[in-house]
Amino acid sequence: MAYKKNTTNLTELLLQCVTQPDPMLSMLEWLCTHLMEAEVDQQLGAEKSQRTDGRSGYRSGYRPRRLDTRMGTMYLMVPKIRQVGYIPFFVTERKHSEAMLVQVVQEAFVQGVSTRKMEKLAHSLGIENLSRSQVSEMTKGLNEQVEEFRNRSLAGTVYPVLWVDALYEKVRVDGRIVSMAVLIVCGVDENGHRDIIAVEPMTEESRSSYGVLFQNLKDRGLSTPRLIISDAHSGLVSAIRESFPGASWQRCKVHFMRNILAYVPQKEKKAFAETLKEIWLAPTAEFARKRAYDVIDSYAKRFPKAVQCLEDGLEDSLAFYAFPMLDARKISSSNMIERLNREIRRRTSVVGIFPNESSYVRLMTTYLMEYAEDWSVSRAYLSQESIAATLTTVA
Repeated sequence: MAYKKNTTNLTELLLQCVTQPDPMLSMLEWLCTHLMEAEVDQQLGAEKSQRTDGRSGYRSGYRPRRLDTRMGTMYLMVPKIRQVGYIPFFVTERKHSEAMLVQVVQEAFVQGVSTRKMEKLAHSLGIENLSRSQVSEMTKGLNEQVEEFRNRSLAGTVYPVLWVDALYEKVRVDGRIVSMAVLIVCGVDENGHRDIIAVEPMTEESRSSYGVLFQNLKDRGLSTPRLIISDAHSGLVSAIRESFPGASWQRCKVHFMRNILAYVPQKEKKAFAETLKEIWLAPTAEFARKRAYDVIDSYAKRFPKAVQCLEDGLEDSLAFYAFPMLDARKISSSNMIERLNREIRRRTSVVGIFPNESSYVRLMTTYLMEYAEDWSVSRAYLSQESIAATLTTVA
């Protein structure tokens, strides 16, 4: 049943649904569809097609999503949001069906909720006698899905471009609360579609930890990419160069600008930032270098440390110019993966402190699996033609 914005009253809705093969399932589908549309409107700060200054993003069509409920199986059309994506309420909120209840149990178990509370929750949704073994079995099912996703073979798929970034959350380890990193690696395949190819917990961001991660990716079948985008963490950069000889490394221009601006007085940051941006907007690497040298000459005495930082990292920030067929806006920074991390952080913030490492990885991977599914049916992030041309022309 397609979504149509209207003011259908309950009587009219009942008359519409009663003619369907399964009236109750039809009504549930209607409700889910309208709730999703309302949730997207709220997330975007504007209704569909509405023009307003408060809008924070735009829709991008729909994707099909199967949903199993106590009333039967539905096939919903889930709205898509450009860039940040959208995960529907029945994934994040886990309500009103057996499948959703199972996900509620899984997420609650991740947070350390007791079996007694699970039984109470199950009873409220009409399911009796939920035992500890059932909770464990449900969690085991989720664990298997998560591990299958994290360890799936990458053989046969070429990822010419990778983005690498870490996400931090507070996790309880041996009675202490620590800030733990989970490294996320996203790639674009030959068709230009994004995918999440690694979700790995790390107790420390070191050269050896990154090296283990990249070796694991190679063991799963990852071939050497053409371009890897990340920030300039020394351990990460060293591991990239050791693990993927021949790959180009692009220093994220956004992180690089932040590094430079750290040496500029607060009142001068905005104006100097605008000057810096012009470097990476240049049409070619030669023009970018010329603009950078002009900045260096003009500001060497005024902001000596900022200028030194610019000089030291300039060449690594210009690596994207070697890939002229690809969209420079998308391969010159790690903004894409940072937007993803912000969305994940927004959804995991309700947890507060994770009870252990496995719970952290389970919940994060569950959300990332949903984003990967969304991306698989979304419009290509980089055009297939530009990817093909890059693979052909770049040695």
